[in-house]
Amino acid sequence: MTTAAALSESEIQRRAKRIRLVLTDVDGVLTDTGVYYGANGEELKRFSIRDGMGMEILREHGIETAMITREDSPRVASRSRKLALPYYFPGIIDKRAELKRVMEITGCAIDELAYIGDDVNDLEIMTDIAPHGLIGCPADAMPAIASIVHYRASVGGGHGAFRDFAEWILGKR
Repeated sequence: MTTAAALSESEIQRRAKRIRLVLTDVDGVLTDTGVYYGANGEELKRFSIRDGMGMEILREHGIETAMITREDSPRVASRSRKLALPYYFPGIIDKRAELKRVMEITGCAIDELAYIGDDVNDLEIMTDIAPHGLIGCPADAMPAIASIVHYRASVGGGHGAFRDFAEWILGKR
């Protein structure tokens, strides 16, 4: 497994220059892992406006963003539309298995991908992307994820972790 310690600064810069798409998990990255339930089930999710601005900033630099999530939620779909994301992959249980389809749909090679995730359901796709692209996590990611990433954000999920990762990638270019 390629880890941050194993990559030289020049290799990180080389990879950052190739990134064309940043894939992101939703719960635990774009949200703080909290879900607010009312009498009728799930009602609200909290998203950081800073993360949305991070997606805009990436777009201004020619890098697109896509959400890939186990969830198939109207709230997440609405956020994806609000952010004008060109790609949205809901209801994905096996993200590793979906990776080939993601590359076909987006036209990106694996070395043009970055991924930010926080929990064990992200581990396999991150393991596949890590040797070629860049992977990151929020500050409060689960230890199994935090131990393998190229970059660990300074803030937790739902509090600007995506923005932090995006700025790190742009800063390395």
